[in-house]
Amino acid sequence: MDQFKINKPFFEIGPKVYLYGEDAVRLAVKADQLSEKYHVDIIFTAQYTDLAAVAGATRHVHVFAQHMDPVRPGRGIGAVLPEALRSAGARGVLLNHAERPLTLGVLHQCIERAREVGLATLVCAGDAEEGAAAACLSPDMILAESPVLIGRGKRGPEDMMEIRKINQAIHRVAPGMPILHGAGISNEQDVYEIIKAGADATGSTSGILQAENPEEMLEKMIQAVERAWRERQASK
Repeated sequence: MDQFKINKPFFEIGPKVYLYGEDAVRLAVKADQLSEKYHVDIIFTAQYTDLAAVAGATRHVHVFAQHMDPVRPGRGIGAVLPEALRSAGARGVLLNHAERPLTLGVLHQCIERAREVGLATLVCAGDAEEGAAAACLSPDMILAESPVLIGRGKRGPEDMMEIRKINQAIHRVAPGMPILHGAGISNEQDVYEIIKAGADATGSTSGILQAENPEEMLEKMIQAVERAWRERQASK
């Protein structure tokens, strides 16, 4: 299996259950075009039933599943089998989201099973302490987001200060670990500020999908990622 690699900066689109079927594929194709245009890696976390269609319609986005279970082929009605995700075209999996929390023990099992079948792991953490604990399990990436901001929060100056704190806590355990800072991302200005503040990546669900024109908002956000990263690199 080819080894997963993602370049900084990157962006994650988490459709949750806002979109499915043709609508999800259409947005994924737009993301694919934007990834190539702006040279920004994009993770698209599709529903299980859309993985194959999204993977088949795109060339540049990294297609991720929204969850999986640490099961093996056999018994387990309703469980999400890692091998099935990989077979459907997923390159990775999102784990421990605030809407699908896992114990550390189960999270560890999921990361190990994902690694066995060649799925990259993006593990969610709510604060610096959780981020450091997750880093001890050696996922491929960590998504730091406060549950109180998800879908309804607003980013503020004090929140930007937390980026450095979270990064330091995680990097003490896992130097170089890619860290995505999300939640409360409402528009392209939020994206710009969070990348400028030190994030390797960010992402959005409601900010894109509840916008008047989701594809237009997505492009504004990807453009903001590229601009903020370029300015950040130039200021070093």
